[in-house]
Amino acid sequence: MTAFLQAGQVSEARQGGSGLMDPRLKTYIVEDNVTIRENLVGTLEELTCISTIGFAETEAEANQWLKDHRDEWELAIVDLFLKQGSGLGVLQSCMSRQPNQKVVVLSNYATPDIRKRCAQFGVDAVFDKSNEIDGLIDFCIEQASALRGTSSKN
Repeated sequence: MTAFLQAGQVSEARQGGSGLMDPRLKTYIVEDNVTIRENLVGTLEELTCISTIGFAETEAEANQWLKDHRDEWELAIVDLFLKQGSGLGVLQSCMSRQPNQKVVVLSNYATPDIRKRCAQFGVDAVFDKSNEIDGLIDFCIEQASALRGTSSKN
């Protein structure tokens, strides 16, 4: 079994000493269900160009990490229902993010009302866990491709 990062840890891949720009999306995951989180990380790291740099299971934990690592992430994947607090509070904290930082919601409750509420928080996309994983995969691939395009021009 793959060892997963504790909340707030940075992956060894991110800390690696090559000094080259890593084309993978540095992704922070806010998901309290261990099974879902592990399956999500495994799937996205295998099928897309993301590198998971940490995770949180509560709103407070996520908000603290995002505050402390303001410029270290490029994608945040947020569930709305957490062990403590709400993903909506995390989304609110992400409203002042950098233009290159993307936030998506992955929830079992991706109703029209929830999608509208997420849009009010400036979320880049909302995906339903039960039937829109392919959309999340496509989103991650597109964002990684955009990142590579940007980094190759520097």
